[in-house]
Amino acid sequence: MAVDVVVVGGGVVGAMCARYLAKKNLSVTVVEQGTIGGFCSKGNCGYVSPSHVLPLAEPGVLLKTLKSMTTPDSPFHIRPRFDLALLGWLTNFARRCNEKDMMAAGVALNTILRSSFDEYKTVLAEDGIECEWQHDGILFVYRKASEFEAFCKTDDMLAEKFDRPSRRIIGDEALMEFEPALKPGNTGAFLYECDAHLHPERLMSQMRLNLMAQGVSVLEGTKVEEIVTENGQVRSVKTSQGEIEAKHVVLAAGALSPMFQKALKCSIPVQPGKGLSITMQRPAVCPRVPLIFHDHRVAITPFQTGYRIGSTMEFAGYDTTINPRRLKLLTEGAKLYLKDPVGQQEEEPWWGWRPMTYDSVPIIGPTPKVRGGWLATGHSMLGISLASSTGKLIAEMITGEKPHIDPKPYAVTRF
Repeated sequence: MAVDVVVVGGGVVGAMCARYLAKKNLSVTVVEQGTIGGFCSKGNCGYVSPSHVLPLAEPGVLLKTLKSMTTPDSPFHIRPRFDLALLGWLTNFARRCNEKDMMAAGVALNTILRSSFDEYKTVLAEDGIECEWQHDGILFVYRKASEFEAFCKTDDMLAEKFDRPSRRIIGDEALMEFEPALKPGNTGAFLYECDAHLHPERLMSQMRLNLMAQGVSVLEGTKVEEIVTENGQVRSVKTSQGEIEAKHVVLAAGALSPMFQKALKCSIPVQPGKGLSITMQRPAVCPRVPLIFHDHRVAITPFQTGYRIGSTMEFAGYDTTINPRRLKLLTEGAKLYLKDPVGQQEEEPWWGWRPMTYDSVPIIGPTPKVRGGWLATGHSMLGISLASSTGKLIAEMITGEKPHIDPKPYAVTRF
């Protein structure tokens, strides 16, 4: 079997890469060890959020990060252990907790977030995808006056530097008039009307069908065993179902991408950041818009056909378990803010490894030492938000077209 491109990974980023490559009339095979959209692209909160331009590494974050190592119930937690890769990641993260690096990452993210939002509207319209897309904004809610006032400065900066103004809602009366699902006791909120949300499972199930209709070969339940290179050129991909010859390989394996860095002869500084979510029926008093309770790292998504509580962040390596105490942080956090915080008939709790880079900027582009090797990974907490522009950029670079945005800020050579 021989194709133009093998895409390793069938999450939203891999699916978008395959979609745009197929639109260029290239033969494409997607290899996914599970099911298309069945891992990190499944249980996330579904935000497509151009407002999320600031990286995780900000001034003042380092002290909070160190404290989290000794607080197991912190929404942001690093499990103490001896891990050289994590130590190197954290060292580089610490070096970027300054305003200069924060702004540089923000500029890179702002560009691709804007592009990706526009691309989503094109993809959904052209491909006839119904995924509960709603352009209602996201409401950042603060209980503590000190935290609200501190974020006011950030909000001013987002408006001035990135053209991402919010609508400020101050006081209980105004807040509960705008969002009746909120309890009293909140100081204020910021509504980012530029943001939208969708149902990730609906998106991925329809993308899977559309890819096959485009002629893309989709191999599910298939493990990639080796990326084969010869004389600095990609030759094939060995899988549990056989070997596939290919001119190009796009690595879109999320947090598992570092497992292939030896074959592609480049460092891929991605760490798995575990996120959790619980999906249930819409409660009787359901929020109108998505909500983020920043103090508690809890996010709420009111889908048209369901309701999801998600977020938290834990650096625990490739751990596959769910800590009930950390899962409880989601519902307990929601109870502080919402009149009716949980619905009935909860589904199986979900976890996923976010592919975290230490600068929060994705890795998109060619591998420097292996021709035909391409990276589309490291999207941190913005996989859904950034997927469409990532796919378009990868397809443009592989076919030699002029990129719609400058790819330099996303190159792996920056590390």
